[in-house]
Amino acid sequence: MSFAEEKPIYLQIAEKIEDAILSGAFAEDGQIPSTTEFSVNYKINPATALKGVSLLADSGILYKKRGLGMFVSPGAKKAILENRKKDFFESYVRTLLNEAKKLNLSKDEILTMIEEGCCNE
Repeated sequence: MSFAEEKPIYLQIAEKIEDAILSGAFAEDGQIPSTTEFSVNYKINPATALKGVSLLADSGILYKKRGLGMFVSPGAKKAILENRKKDFFESYVRTLLNEAKKLNLSKDEILTMIEEGCCNE
């Protein structure tokens, strides 16, 4: 994994774990790699790996089994999807709507642009 410079590494670790949950690589109630494994595999500080994992544990995506490690919480996939949809709306859709308002674009014009963008790829 290569890390983007514009985002803290611990956030990128958390995103990669979420991506793995969404793809099914880490199943609900399944164990994830240890923070030591993350730090060795990605050549990062163990504290950085721990911070990313702890972020997900604090949000209920992961849970700890004492003496065994971290596991994916039941319902994690659904929670990740809901959170990402909210983030997508706030980061992209709201920005699009604000710009469309400045340009006096109608709903139909926006939808036409989106449809054209989807079909032209």
